[in-house]
Amino acid sequence: MFFGILMTKGYSIAQCRTFSQKLMYKLGRFMALRNKNVEIDKTCLISPHAYVCPRAGAIKLGPKCTISPGAMVQGNVEMGENSSVQSYSILTGYGTPDNPTGLIKIGNNVRIAPHVMMIAANHVYDDTETPICKQGLVHKPIVIEDDVWIAGRSNIMAGVTIGTGAVVAAGAVVTKDVPPY
Repeated sequence: MFFGILMTKGYSIAQCRTFSQKLMYKLGRFMALRNKNVEIDKTCLISPHAYVCPRAGAIKLGPKCTISPGAMVQGNVEMGENSSVQSYSILTGYGTPDNPTGLIKIGNNVRIAPHVMMIAANHVYDDTETPICKQGLVHKPIVIEDDVWIAGRSNIMAGVTIGTGAVVAAGAVVTKDVPPY
């Protein structure tokens, strides 16, 4: 971690101004691409301190996307052009590439601030005789349309669509669809 901070000059937002910063973001790209079912546009900047893992799903990152240090992008996740996930945000999609029941689909020019959580599944808890951890999950997609800003510490629940141009307030828990603008 110290080496990475030294090489990126401590910037938490991806910047490729110096040789050492470029080297670190090439390392981040390499680390993400070592996983099967990961597609990353050549213009993406991924911190080597980010966690990018498709698990049983697939990850697709469009042109000019950035994934900051400490961010976790896992499972079925698609990002459009020029979108960013800031430090310590967690995006967890579910399903498989052939059956993306819990896909997180993020449009173009979307800003996801630090400490945002998007988890495209909910626990089943109907049977009071069975522990919740043994009842499984229900997968539902999360859709973030274009030009959306999701402020820090927000939670976007499974099954929610956030419309184009919307702003999600800091600390919000979004349980229902948000209309455009």
